[in-house]
Amino acid sequence: MSKVHLLDSSTVNKIAAGEVVERPASCVKELIENSIDAGATRIEIEIQTGGKSFIRVTDNGTGMSHEDASLSIRRHATSKIKNANDLTNIETLGFRGEALPTITSVSKFTMRTRIEGNELGTLINLNGGKEQTVQEIGCPLGTTIQVEDLFFNTPARKKFLKTNNTEGTKIHDFIVKLALSRPSISFKFINGNRTAITTPGNGNLFDTITSIYGREVSESLLKIDFTDRDDNNFKIKGYISKPNLLKTYKTWQTFIVNGRIISNRIISRAVDESYKSLIPKSGYPLAILIFDLPPLSIDVNVHPQKTEIRFEDEGKLYRAVYSAITQSIDEKTFAEARTDGDLQDVAIKPEGFNVNKNFGLHERFSYTSSRPSTRPDNHYDPIADMRKRNFDEVRDILKNSSVQKDSDLSQQAEKVIQNIRQSQSYTTASDLSEMPIISTDEVQAKKICPIGQVDLCYIIAKSDDGLYIVDQHAAHERILFDRLSGYTDGIPAQQLLVHQILNFDEQEAKLVEDNLEMFHDLGFTMEPSGQNEYRLIEIPVDIDSADAEGMLREILSSLPPIDEAVADDEQRRTIAKNIRQSCLATTACRAAIKAGQELNFRQMQIILEQLSNTAHPFTCPHGRPTILRFTNNDLAKMFKRTGF
Repeated sequence: MSKVHLLDSSTVNKIAAGEVVERPASCVKELIENSIDAGATRIEIEIQTGGKSFIRVTDNGTGMSHEDASLSIRRHATSKIKNANDLTNIETLGFRGEALPTITSVSKFTMRTRIEGNELGTLINLNGGKEQTVQEIGCPLGTTIQVEDLFFNTPARKKFLKTNNTEGTKIHDFIVKLALSRPSISFKFINGNRTAITTPGNGNLFDTITSIYGREVSESLLKIDFTDRDDNNFKIKGYISKPNLLKTYKTWQTFIVNGRIISNRIISRAVDESYKSLIPKSGYPLAILIFDLPPLSIDVNVHPQKTEIRFEDEGKLYRAVYSAITQSIDEKTFAEARTDGDLQDVAIKPEGFNVNKNFGLHERFSYTSSRPSTRPDNHYDPIADMRKRNFDEVRDILKNSSVQKDSDLSQQAEKVIQNIRQSQSYTTASDLSEMPIISTDEVQAKKICPIGQVDLCYIIAKSDDGLYIVDQHAAHERILFDRLSGYTDGIPAQQLLVHQILNFDEQEAKLVEDNLEMFHDLGFTMEPSGQNEYRLIEIPVDIDSADAEGMLREILSSLPPIDEAVADDEQRRTIAKNIRQSCLATTACRAAIKAGQELNFRQMQIILEQLSNTAHPFTCPHGRPTILRFTNNDLAKMFKRTGF
């Protein structure tokens, strides 16, 4: 008796459903993509219990005739392609002809559809893939598909579904990405009788982002419009967030290639590297990147879910994404990259700060006073207000805080100030400690001036419009990092009286060998002295000789693994860039003033002034915030001096 036999079509469809319809979100994704391919301009999605018991997708697309509707539920029936040659130039989201038959095989399925010109539409009911009803009915133009009791006949798969909230969140995330990929389509998502998403469908991506994430997020975006200089058909558009707008998850990063939502580790890696010195490792910026590429340069027929595609040149892809983002983040392009929102927040909102917390008092407690009221109305949102502060406004405040040249200032103080402004070298912690003590009466600030220190770690400053808290180490670290980065002829180095012999493992030695010139420019001069062994001759001037070896090993160990998919020349550039960034950040960190160091008022003032002149004053090179801001209104809210 033969042990090999053919599986029946019902079993085949259930097996295929495991690849195409992994969970309710996969079902929603496939149905919406069919609606998009049908030319819909309005799509409404409704679910109950996270999509497990009920999913309905309604569109105003072209619909289907009675004959096409009957064929669409059969396996590998599609209107998108005709033969294998069409696979090289796919422009639709669906093309495999697997979605509908696999969905029908694991659910109770109902479809109503009508095309223009027909008075009656078609109704199809199926239960577990078995045809129950096919008849003509009256229905609007377009298609409505209803899926109930998903996986009712595959209990093993249904058992592994997550909670209703988790499955509903997955569907929400899919719809968000689909809406961003098609701003010309109006989406409406109803989750458990509550409207969760509504997009305008006016073709404007910025308006779509605003409708999904809110005005506060949209005002913190930078625009991307990149065309590869060697290939005019390779374009990237979209938006990225400023470095102070972060989440702890990557799901709000959306990558769209020729209208198709994808997941790609090369693109994710390029985004991470672009923000490397601006954000903490635990945070992820918003990124909505839309790629317009020649169809022949990609392969979308990789996986049934079509979320993974292959690129002809992944090295080129990495370079393009990195260049597009860094150009937008660069301060020189802020004016061009900005949307209609503000340029950049210098002072960041304190994490976890919530002025609406009642601290045991009545939630709506309001303070009354006989003083003339200058408080905002009850709809004031202090968090949104802090995030909307204009970069130029805050920078001007900092710049205007420089010490006025009053006649009563000592000649010594004037000389120090003049030397700092004219010197080509950067100010180190030792420089700050040698500055003269100036009393508070001598500090005549125009708008913002230091008040003192807290815990010998944070500088407290005030202005007419609020209170500032500055991390003195993070701020000075950013100042030094940006100045070190500006050296084009190499960082000043000092020669060691006693050379240090350093032993590395094989991989570290290879990195050192390939980047000896880079290390030399960064102040570390080394020469081979044996197998995987190097002699350290010079180190940066601001690094203690006892710290030099530890710094080098820290730099090498901090380098992330280089992706093998990136071209060799790109690997070398990435390694060199990582070495430089890590070395400069470590050098700046070691040379900066430390927590616990007491500063006089003039030293605090100089830190504020120099911080305002850096390219990216909002964070230190490791991504930690440098300055927090509480406006007068924020303080009033916290002390319950105004109503909510």
